[in-house]
Amino acid sequence: MSLLAQIAVFAADNGEGIVGETDDRIITFFCLGLVIFFAVFVTLASLLQGALDKRKEQRKAAELRRRVGW
Repeated sequence: MSLLAQIAVFAADNGEGIVGETDDRIITFFCLGLVIFFAVFVTLASLLQGALDKRKEQRKAAELRRRVGW
């Protein structure tokens, strides 16, 4: 099958996507999902980083106490 024939078969659905005809509602919900995803991702990553930093500081303090003898 030639490249032009494959393009014609691929474009035979008039640009309709997997979920059907793309309208404003679909675009709005998709973009809202992206905003929510990134907000949740940043929040969870910040909480994880804070917890890991706390563990690191505790480990450093324990090493200092062991060296100093307190």
